[in-house]
Amino acid sequence: MTFEQLELAEPILRALKKENYSRPTDIQAQAIPHVLNRRDVMGSAQTGTGKTAAFAIPILQHLERDRRYGGKRGVVNALIVTPTRELAIQIGESLTAYGHYTGIRNTVIFGGVKQGKQVEALRRGVDILVATPGRLLDLMDQGIISLSKVEYFVLDEADRMLDMGFIHDIRKIIARLPAERQSLFFSATMPDDIVSLSRKILSDPVKVAVSPVSSTAETIRQYLYYTNKSDKNDLLLHILKDPDMDQVLLFARTKHGADRIVKNLGKKKISAAAIHGNKSQNQRQKALGQFKDGKVRVLVATDIAARGIDIDQLRYVVNFDIPNVAETYVHRIGRSGRAGEEGVSISLCEPEENAYIRDIEKLIDLKIERVEDHPFPQTERPMTAAEKQEFEKEKQRRKQEYFASRKRGGGGQGRQNRGRRR
Repeated sequence: MTFEQLELAEPILRALKKENYSRPTDIQAQAIPHVLNRRDVMGSAQTGTGKTAAFAIPILQHLERDRRYGGKRGVVNALIVTPTRELAIQIGESLTAYGHYTGIRNTVIFGGVKQGKQVEALRRGVDILVATPGRLLDLMDQGIISLSKVEYFVLDEADRMLDMGFIHDIRKIIARLPAERQSLFFSATMPDDIVSLSRKILSDPVKVAVSPVSSTAETIRQYLYYTNKSDKNDLLLHILKDPDMDQVLLFARTKHGADRIVKNLGKKKISAAAIHGNKSQNQRQKALGQFKDGKVRVLVATDIAARGIDIDQLRYVVNFDIPNVAETYVHRIGRSGRAGEEGVSISLCEPEENAYIRDIEKLIDLKIERVEDHPFPQTERPMTAAEKQEFEKEKQRRKQEYFASRKRGGGGQGRQNRGRRR
């Protein structure tokens, strides 16, 4: 399939040619025809698959065609909601490039900056609005933005919205959209909460998906360290003694885990910063900027927060926690060794993660090189199924005991406080 076969408007084809786009990617070839036929679409695709163009190109085509039939200019006809400023800017740039010859105007709004310039752009008139949830709701509440004329709605990276706590904001935005609209919904993963949200947004959607990548670049050297969970921090410090490792992207499974790693590195005078869903856009932008500028040596990220982040000539990726989805490993280490440059991935594996390594090696069809000469070898064994069950029971019992004691203590404190107020 070619873009010409999609019967796109001439100004859009000209812009795609200028951008050296010749053939649609897999997700574009699947999604664009359905969007052009005005069907709702539920898309499952990772970053780097050409997902932005899969919704941007057909929306531009709709607006270009609507104009020919007297559609009103300068009102928000299309709304694209994204979780972060970085992604919003990237989408805005793509719309500007693909719509270069159409005269269709887009603007990008996000929080963390003064709203003056964004308000000026909105008042000049805009056809496509790209927004982060918080700033969009702010300007709607001020009466600056109306969604009454929105015909095309896109929710991008829905799973990341969930991770960052934006779901309530999204529900508020949806409640203020016209019922008659075309909706497009994209998410790299589809947990139950995301599927439930999609049902509230989409009407009889077509489902499209791109198979996750399953191979690693030959330019990436992969190393595996078996260790114990309790020794991971010490092993990481041992590895970071290598002076060549002056810029390291490190992946942690959880937000709190990422913060703990930053704290532990800080105690050893190793500059580190974390990016995850609990960090504000300003905090994430600052951490990324400091990492790129060499002021921070180790950038600790969760998988969802790291999406869309591009770091030129990154050489080292460390998996502090082994991902339980094999494809995630491929995406993580694929951030190094780009454009023919050499990359290095280092994975720290505790006993409970041994099975994940087997899945990863099966997916990539490669045995990862083991590093056995280090001071923190794996001496513990993985728990059996019965031990795991007992461990979970004990964890639950302790949790209940902890909250019960807090409730008892909190109740007494509350009565004392009420006594003082009287």
